[in-house]
Amino acid sequence: MSDLSTWNLSRTALLTIDLQNDFLHPEGTYGRAGQSSAKIAALPGRIAPLARALRSKGGRYFSAQFTLVPDKDGEPLIAPHLKELRPFLDKGDFAPGSFGHSLVDALHPADFVIEKVAYSAFFQTRLEYLMRATGIDHLIVGGIVTNGGVASTLRDAHLRNIETLMLTDGCAAFKTEVHDATLLSLDTVTKQMSCAEALALIEGRS
Repeated sequence: MSDLSTWNLSRTALLTIDLQNDFLHPEGTYGRAGQSSAKIAALPGRIAPLARALRSKGGRYFSAQFTLVPDKDGEPLIAPHLKELRPFLDKGDFAPGSFGHSLVDALHPADFVIEKVAYSAFFQTRLEYLMRATGIDHLIVGGIVTNGGVASTLRDAHLRNIETLMLTDGCAAFKTEVHDATLLSLDTVTKQMSCAEALALIEGRS
């Protein structure tokens, strides 16, 4: 498995998972429900310089955003297990085109937005199509939560023989021990480094 130091940066994309207002903004769904996290809130500021640097080298930025598709009456189509886990989810939350569904300001705009309805950014989405259409071979991945959307996406990429780099401090979970355990479990699936290390490698490339 090669790594970022040898990847063609013009064929590399940053992919963030679920860094959207309904998760991170104080007025978003999770903020209103008191489900905020300082470690999660810090992610966009840490990742933004890396997004800018990669784009300056010809790379891309993909944002995968959790989506609750509204039914004909406006009620969101929510999986039963998710409704049980997050009973505060309501009409308008994570709806396409809404404030809450949008990428947070610190990272806006992405080159492409991928609406996702499950943990993995690959499951029933256009991500693979976009990668092929724009010539992307490698993914740098961060976002939330480490053990959910991030881990599922990285494992799906591994099954597709797509080389990835996981940003160890560019993703977070609600519990530190869960985050740390997930990093350990993914060690054979993806390369791992900090945002600062990745940024230094990208900026040092000609």
